Amino acid sequence: MKNSNSGFKIMLNLITVVKPLFHIMLIAVFFGVLGFLCSTFLTILSAIAIIKVLNVETYSLFLNYSIKSILIFIFFIAIIRGFLHYIEQYCNHFIAFKLLALIRKKVFDALRKFSFAKLESKDKGNLISIITTDVELLEVFYAHTISPILIAFITCIIMIGFIASYSIYQAVFAMVAYFVIGVVIPIINGKMAKNYALEFRNDFGNLNSFILESLRGIDETIQYANTEKRKEEILKKSKTLNEKQKKLVKLEENQRIFTSFSILFFGVGMLFLNLYLYNNSIIRFDGLVITTFSMMASFGPVTALSSLSNTLSQTLASGQRVLSILKEKQEDKQIDENENTNLQFCGINVEDITFSYGNENILENLSLDIRKNEILGIYGKSGCGKSTFLKLLMRFFDVDKGKILISQKNIKEIPTNTLRNIESYVTQDTNLFQGSILENIKIGKLNATKQEVINACKKASIHEFIINLPNGYDTLVGELGDTLSGGEKQRISIARAFLHDSPLILLDEPTSNLDSLNEGIILKSLNDFSKEKTIVLLSHRKSTLNISTKIFEMKSKSVS
Repeated sequence: MKNSNSGFKIMLNLITVVKPLFHIMLIAVFFGVLGFLCSTFLTILSAIAIIKVLNVETYSLFLNYSIKSILIFIFFIAIIRGFLHYIEQYCNHFIAFKLLALIRKKVFDALRKFSFAKLESKDKGNLISIITTDVELLEVFYAHTISPILIAFITCIIMIGFIASYSIYQAVFAMVAYFVIGVVIPIINGKMAKNYALEFRNDFGNLNSFILESLRGIDETIQYANTEKRKEEILKKSKTLNEKQKKLVKLEENQRIFTSFSILFFGVGMLFLNLYLYNNSIIRFDGLVITTFSMMASFGPVTALSSLSNTLSQTLASGQRVLSILKEKQEDKQIDENENTNLQFCGINVEDITFSYGNENILENLSLDIRKNEILGIYGKSGCGKSTFLKLLMRFFDVDKGKILISQKNIKEIPTNTLRNIESYVTQDTNLFQGSILENIKIGKLNATKQEVINACKKASIHEFIINLPNGYDTLVGELGDTLSGGEKQRISIARAFLHDSPLILLDEPTSNLDSLNEGIILKSLNDFSKEKTIVLLSHRKSTLNISTKIFEMKSKSVS
């Protein structure tokens, strides 16, 4: 991987998010250090007690304390150790979950600022994986990585100083031991797991997308007898994911083996070093016992660091995926309101516009005028750019050349909220959210009264259908509106547009899923509406456009 995506740089980028809660992290580090020191000194005090029982002269801090006093110290430290650990973990998890909420908000804000084209091109399953699983995995970093690294560093410095009070040779040996277990092993293991972890997270996101796609297309899969092929593809992707997970688990096992071996090696190594120093009268007997026990009891913080490399590889891979969203170029077209914003809709002028997807021209040198309170009908073959034209009027895209004027003002200069208030857009595919029919229609106007919703539904020829449902307007539509037919969803979308009550209504094939009776009712409502609204109506059927004031045929790249 490139250096810009190195684990160290990813960690630095993730750490910058901690700034608002830095003071809480310091509290966690303080209590964490005290907790590990308590744990270590339980063993050291036990060693001193043994020395006193053996009546061996000791030069430690506890020289003047009786065995009873030392045992009381041990009991007190054992009790307070649990309290200190609780505070440390509470602070770490408080930081973690606060930051996870903050990161999710940042990801959503970043996605909102993406251009329509960029967001539309994103893999939805992968986005779901990033927003949910990847962000959740960052809990490991914020709760179990940042403060443990600081805790291990501070604790090791204190223990090296304590051991150095007996001999500098022992202190150097302890420093090497801490460095190998807390730094060398995690770095080696992290480098070996880095690529596997990122591949695993990406494959996990791809599998999410495939499962989501399979569930949404289950009717077509069954209809065309493709269930076995779909099943084989899921098994293949699952097997690939499983193989990568096995490699990560194997690396985790190897790390634990090397860590355990290193602890044993350095623990025994300290004993042999102390025996050598004792035989050469460099240290006394109490120094031999206490530093040996200190070495063996003080691996806790660095062992935690060594174990971090197992989960940290996946965490950093998740962090890289999250940061890629936050750092991606955001083509923010949103324009804020200002004091002079008071736009009254009085028509649209499209002046010599050209637009392309990549290298393919969709619209070229297109010019037309849309007058206030008229119905403009546009028809043409599929793929000729009709829907794209409406998206340009919504400013989901910007034109490559030319300009679109609304009320003689360039669309690029109109505040986003103002533009949304003067436009209603009905797409070919209606998106419904899990909730009631009433809640879905009120998306068009959140503060609408029940009577306003009913009036809009009557105009959209959906009111009679709704009131005949068991729960009427409170009927739940299910996920993606799967309890409703295509025509029913389309009429709900039209009701939203009527409820929004904007002066400009953009309709993309609004009656494609309707029978002739309901189509006639809606077209009549649109015709009545045109006395006070401007309507742009797209259809590939000329009969639908009979209500239009004027009709344009859209051919390849232009309007005639």
